[in-house]
Amino acid sequence: MFANNISNINDYSRVITYFNIRLLAFCFSLQKDIYNHRDILLVFLFNNNEVFFLINIYSDLLQSALKYFKNTEVNVHNVLIITDDFNIRDSQWNPHFLYYSIFSDLLFDITDSLSLSLSVSTNCISTRYLDNSQGLNSVINLMFLRYRSKELNYYSIHPSWHLSSDHAPLTITIPIIKKYVQNKKQSIIKGSKKEKSFINDLIKEIKAIDTNNLTNVESLEKVINLLANTIEEI
Repeated sequence: MFANNISNINDYSRVITYFNIRLLAFCFSLQKDIYNHRDILLVFLFNNNEVFFLINIYSDLLQSALKYFKNTEVNVHNVLIITDDFNIRDSQWNPHFLYYSIFSDLLFDITDSLSLSLSVSTNCISTRYLDNSQGLNSVINLMFLRYRSKELNYYSIHPSWHLSSDHAPLTITIPIIKKYVQNKKQSIIKGSKKEKSFINDLIKEIKAIDTNNLTNVESLEKVINLLANTIEEI
């Protein structure tokens, strides 16, 4: 579970993200130093030496979170998904609503800049339920996924799961392929000449690595990969 820890009760976080324990191997972490807003939750994970981001947003009727997001100039790559309650009623995703919202352009500007596209639900039904007559029900919970992604494409709406909440949960299936990774283990006798030689060679190679230009995540990853290759070769 992830949530922004804000001490001021009048500025408490209004978004929260849960991950199934089966996905703990991805080592999800909360990123706090990019978006400083109580309604934006940024979580990242590592996979195949790459960083990927998942963004959870609640945007109120004034669209405070989306306006903040648009006006905050940050360089975030590899966003897999943006989802939650955007509070925008629009005929583009709700065929029963006949009007267009100007805030839709703001939302699409943001998602386009992150190479995300509006996903299509497998069952085109309401996501918010306010009465029994269906008159006030609407589609305001959306999911934006990576553009032209074959793995992450459609999502489903589950109205029977909303219980006491007025919002229906959205789910997406993430394919996880079992893969055998061949590895080997070597050991060196402690205190042996071979251990001393290995340590000396390792220290020599580490000192030779250029660390003067560690200005971003990409340059750090290159150094890490170089160090890993060096250890393997020794």
